[in-house]
Amino acid sequence: MPRPLKDKIAAVTGAASGIGLATAQALLYAGAKVVLIDKNERALNAVCDGLGEAAIPLVLDLLDTAQCKRLADELLAAVPHVDIFHANAGIYIGGDLVDAELDNIDRMLQLNINVVIKNVRSIIPHMIERKTGDIIVTSSLAGHSAVAWEPVYSPSKWATHSFVQIMRRQLLPHGIRVGSVSPGPVSSALLADWPEENLRKAKENGSIIEPAAIADAILYMLTRPRNVTIRDMVIIPSSFDL
Repeated sequence: MPRPLKDKIAAVTGAASGIGLATAQALLYAGAKVVLIDKNERALNAVCDGLGEAAIPLVLDLLDTAQCKRLADELLAAVPHVDIFHANAGIYIGGDLVDAELDNIDRMLQLNINVVIKNVRSIIPHMIERKTGDIIVTSSLAGHSAVAWEPVYSPSKWATHSFVQIMRRQLLPHGIRVGSVSPGPVSSALLADWPEENLRKAKENGSIIEPAAIADAILYMLTRPRNVTIRDMVIIPSSFDL
């Protein structure tokens, strides 16, 4: 079996389910050791128990400022180095803005934007010192199109997408590649907040894709020659007319 990521060490946030878990599984299958980061200790330990000794659980609530600050320190206490960092954790809010709870808006913008920026800030000194690394951020199709029923989520992903493009330029001289994946609707817990009618229609017309498809794209990005960067990969259901 080809193991293109043999001897590599990766870290994935939001790794107990959805895209994060699928990515961790794909990286492990490709030969990497993976630190799975999530706040849900029970779910995280359960998935790691089934993934073998190359899967290392790290329980962190990234919305807790003190725990978020410890990300790099705790990562590098668990593993000797980090080759790949996948900033995946995120929250979804859909519907009309007038119906959104203000605390929920704060929480989503904090996780989708601020935590991503802070996590990348925390890990890049280590990668700069090693003169190599890969950073992948989970963005969204909503970061490329102003989605009418996503007045909070869509702007958060536009900000994320801008951040990725800036960091790609800043870190290129240090041998660090930065890119993002921008999926359309993915079968995950995030869709629980979708308007019921939108979710029903999406399921009926096949407009929801599986997390494994996103993980496959990430694996492709990571296994390109070092002089090749996949800047952003947009992954949508074939039924989308966009």
